[in-house]
This record gives sequence, C-alpha cells and structure tokens, in this order.
Amino acid sequence: MKNVCVVFIILILLTALGVCLVVAQSEEVGYTTLLSSPGKLEIVRHPPAADYTRLPGHGKMKSLPSFRPRSNENWQVDLRSCDLSSLDVRDRLGDLLQADFDSSTVWPMQLPPRFDVRRIMEFGKNPGLGLKAVHSKGITGAGVGLGIIDQALLVDHVEYKNQLRLYEEIHWIKGSSAEMHGPAVASIAAGKTVGVAPQADLYYIAEWHGRMTGIGGFEFELTPLAQAIDRMVAINKTLPRERRIRVISISLGINPRMAGFDLVKQAIANAEREGIYTVYVESEPFTGLGREPLADPDRFDTYCPGQLWVRWWENYTTNLMVPMDSRCTAAPNGDTSYAFYRSGGLSWTVPWIAGLYALACQVKPDITPKEFWEVARKTSVEARATLDGADVKFGHIINPQALLNALR
Repeated sequence: MKNVCVVFIILILLTALGVCLVVAQSEEVGYTTLLSSPGKLEIVRHPPAADYTRLPGHGKMKSLPSFRPRSNENWQVDLRSCDLSSLDVRDRLGDLLQADFDSSTVWPMQLPPRFDVRRIMEFGKNPGLGLKAVHSKGITGAGVGLGIIDQALLVDHVEYKNQLRLYEEIHWIKGSSAEMHGPAVASIAAGKTVGVAPQADLYYIAEWHGRMTGIGGFEFELTPLAQAIDRMVAINKTLPRERRIRVISISLGINPRMAGFDLVKQAIANAEREGIYTVYVESEPFTGLGREPLADPDRFDTYCPGQLWVRWWENYTTNLMVPMDSRCTAAPNGDTSYAFYRSGGLSWTVPWIAGLYALACQVKPDITPKEFWEVARKTSVEARATLDGADVKFGHIINPQALLNALR
C-alpha cells in the first residue's frame, strides 16, 4: 500500500479482482464472521490466491510506463505479474528503479546492467538495520504472541505458514480472495525471511472496518475493528502465560471522526490491561524511511525520507523512523510468490514496530510500551541526508541492536 488509507486500496483490488458480494447469514449484506470452534484455535478459511492477470493493464505489456516524480499518483510503474518479454527497456533504468513487481513478472532477456532483479528482491526481504544479526543471536520473537488485524490472508504462504496459529474473519467480505495487504504485513512482522520477529506466534484476524456506499463510496465503521481487538483479548486468555499475545498490529489511522472510534479506544484499553500493546498508524510519533532499491538495508546511512513524505520532511524531524520503502514481502498470488513495493506507506511501518516489540518482549518479558519507546529514543541513530541541497538531520532511526542490548 502507498498510504495510510488501507480501505481505498481494498476497494480498488476488490473491484479489479471481481469479488462478488453476497448475502451472509446474521451479517450485513455481503459480509460474514467466521470464528474458531469453541475451545479451539483454527484456520477457519483458506482464501484463494489473488489473480493479478485480471487487473487492468496487466498481462502482456506494449510499453513500459514512465515514472513521474512530481506526481502523487500511486502504482505508476506497476509491473506485478506483467509480461515485458517483448519490450526493449535497456535505456529505462530510471523507470525500472521505481517499479513494483513480483515473482510472476516476466522480464526481457536484456535489462539495464545496473538493474539486478534478484539482488533488489533479496535486499527488499531484509528487515534491515542489523536485524539479521539480532536473529542470529537467538532473538527471534520465539514464544511471543503477535496479533494482526488486516485484510484476508493467503494462509499457506511459506513466509509465515509455520508461525500462523489462528486465522479468523470478522465482518469480512464473504468468499473473497487473499488481498495484497494481508500477506505483506504478516511477512513484515513475522515472516521467516522478511520478518522482524521470524519465530513469533502469529494470530491473524481479517476484518472490514466500514461499508460501501453506492458506486465507489465508503464510510468508516470501526465497530468490527473493536470486536476484532476484543477477540484477540479473548484468545489471549486461553493461551499459556509464557506464550501470550503481547502486541497487536493494525495498519490503519484511527481518529475520532470515524464512527465507532470510542469502541476501538475502549477495546485498546481493555487489551492494555491484559498486557497487550496495540500499534496502529500514528499511535506514536513514528514514520517510515526511504531507501534506493540497491542500497544496503543494514547501513543506517543509506536511508532517506520515505517517498510518502519527502516533500514535507521538515515536519517529521522529531519522529522515530523504521524501514518502509523498497520492501519485498509475501504476495497474495501464490504460496511462494513475493512482491517488491518500491514505495511503501505507514502501513508497512506498523507491523515492523510490532515485530520489534515482540523481540523486546522476548528479551525483557515485563517490558511496557512506555519503556520500549523511551529506550528506543535513547538508543536511536541520527538520520541525515542531502535535502534541498544541504546536508541535514531529518529525524532519528530506531537502532534494534542497541535497543535490545539496553533492555537486556
């Protein structure tokens, strides 16, 4: 996703993929709720893989789109599941370095020498900032429960299949396929190669926090989101104390203008009383970093302001920052498929933070959100880049190794 408004991407994808809304029992028209049997934790449904070949403009390409840096349009060079085999792109390095693509993209025989698809994807899978070194020391989130509330999940994806303990749906589109957002956030948080906490126990609820109104219209209704948070709390009470859920990731900006806001805030408070920290967009002053596709994700000095906010970087200088752009995540169109997203969004930062909190819980089981953020600030690294022609500080980057060492 390219910005914080998750639902609009959902609407676009559902329309493009031809999801048919039908009447569900005891639910609003078009939606259903599927929970585990009493006393069990289950994978209640296996949403089918998405079919990107049905998206407009995908398939066999007649020309390569051009990237327009001054445009705010998303997906400008969207090559996911596209066939470029007949195109001559040898002089299009600049456009290709701004492309989104996936494991099913068919490339021409000749590419620009500096456009290394394999290396770009491998760098993108790295959660960055030295986390692979942290994992090598046994700090992987093992034994820590991590909850995600998001879109429909491709539950058998190799990135997180072995970590997934539960998949349920609350007020979700009946019979719909897996969406791009769910596999991405699940893999960022707990993927075995992409994830910040690759051995955390993953509890996942797909939830639709609104209703469609007419053609292309949408209204937020957060009551189902509150129900999903409460469900996570109920699930948590059935778990052994040593494997309880400690954090929930919700890639959505939540504000008082949304219907059901008070219910969500109460549900978050209920979760906090049970020792569960809920991370959502703007729950704390954090944002996401930019990175060129072939820049080393473990080096702090390769990062820059994220594409989402680079034009307004002066407004973010007090924020803590984590990797966001140029990420390669699990894709929804196949159990072994990956997608590279050149420009991320705050939705990608939330599961990254949730994963890091899970690591902190492994290192210091009695950690609190307040302590986590205090130590994160004290151990952070100053972020600098050349902006507007000058070398400037644009914020602070979270330093996972220093943070976890301080907690130990």
